[in-house]
Amino acid sequence: METDYIMPRRQFRVKNMVEENISPADIKRNLKTELIGKKVIVYPSLPSTNDIAKREARKGAREGTVVLAEEQTAGRGRLKRAWLSPRGSIALSIILHPTPAQLPYLIMVASLAVAHCIEKLGLETQIKWPNDVLVKGKKVCGILIESDVRGSAVDYAVIGIGLNVNLLTADFPEIAATATSLSQELGKELSRREMIRCLLVEAENLYLALPEGDSVFREWRDQLVTLGKEVEVSSGKTGYKGVAESVASDGSLLLRQPDGNLIKIVAGDVSLRQ
Repeated sequence: METDYIMPRRQFRVKNMVEENISPADIKRNLKTELIGKKVIVYPSLPSTNDIAKREARKGAREGTVVLAEEQTAGRGRLKRAWLSPRGSIALSIILHPTPAQLPYLIMVASLAVAHCIEKLGLETQIKWPNDVLVKGKKVCGILIESDVRGSAVDYAVIGIGLNVNLLTADFPEIAATATSLSQELGKELSRREMIRCLLVEAENLYLALPEGDSVFREWRDQLVTLGKEVEVSSGKTGYKGVAESVASDGSLLLRQPDGNLIKIVAGDVSLRQ
């Protein structure tokens, strides 16, 4: 769950929830991938899975290495927002070695992988630009892509995914109006192991489809709930208003301002205008 403030550590609850511990062997068992998940590192608790994944990448970890935490206590989302993943959630990071041309597509790969897995549960999803996954208009997943680019080469990239699985957002009144979880929407707890396996398979399928990237871009674009809406965009210290007209192939938002000028927003936060 993403928020503009630091949340105190509290324990989420799910009625009759059975604690499900996760080990590397659990994840790798019957995992049908060729690249992602061949090495899995699991921690009981971490401040941030992305930080550990970046450390492993700098040490030469193989592409597809996955870092998981049973709980994440100081995670972060986009725009330096806090993201807390207590036990019952999924907090994982995937190490990749994309080409520079593939790098902009990773936000699409990550958000679509999450959407595919949620839709297999029978829930409909939408994506709020650039990569917030929504269920019934509420945020269920946050994604953070971090990379190390040296000159014209990408040393590594890390896809961080925080997915609300078995928890009750009512335990955090501050975000209950804007966030949800899979167990909350389905009325039952889910296997995090199966969800993790699904995420890794879907992420690999989409990532390996990136030499062209057109199909991934089109599917991501068509899932964006933002397009065609009047929005407000904060990008850095600057705010913009207009209609979210389209997106470029690099994932940038094309915003039509009231004066008719079309501008390109590379990174920012979008909210629908009331």
